[in-house]
Amino acid sequence: MNNIDYDDIFSAEEKEILQEIMNIAFGNATADLAGVVDIYVVLSVPKIQVINIGNLPDYMRTTLKATGKTQIVDQRFWGDFNGSGFLVFPTGAGDDLISLLEDRSMEDLQSKPKDVIEREVLTEIGNILIGACVGKMSELLNTFVTYSPPRVITEKEGECDHLVDQFDPDQPAIVMKTVFKFKQKDVNGFLLILTNQESIGWLRKSLSEFMESYE
Repeated sequence: MNNIDYDDIFSAEEKEILQEIMNIAFGNATADLAGVVDIYVVLSVPKIQVINIGNLPDYMRTTLKATGKTQIVDQRFWGDFNGSGFLVFPTGAGDDLISLLEDRSMEDLQSKPKDVIEREVLTEIGNILIGACVGKMSELLNTFVTYSPPRVITEKEGECDHLVDQFDPDQPAIVMKTVFKFKQKDVNGFLLILTNQESIGWLRKSLSEFMESYE
């Protein structure tokens, strides 16, 4: 995978501010999740990387280190801040997450087929985490976005190529990633926010204005 030099896109100060905004946004997302479904998530320090969008499938395969099927909640967003959110779960995560909700809504869970329940649980969690994260980032950068409905994709090992279909494969993309762990279950995954070249100019301008507002 050929990474673009991060310093060619953002200054060290811009990177620091973007990471701080991501910290706030990801924290907001986990608080929203805990408030809605009483599930608590521990996050790693967010990382920012600039890659060629055409290399995203290789990036995903390397990051996932998949040994079986992977479940991905994919949600697009549009506006000045334009891109996609991916919430990525390893094989079997759906069962663990369902078990976390059983005490809260056992009757509803028992009334539907297991595969339907799993998709609904993953969609709900993905919608909360991606929406709250992107929404808070947009708020801090003084803009707003609209969203597509989230969709759950089940991937066989190494099959992530279609994730780049919505982008120009020759453009750079800013990848913002945090690894998460659910405290009640040993479930790990990652939340990835991807924005493309169209948003880079706006993002740099917005980061400058954000910094100026605190000077």
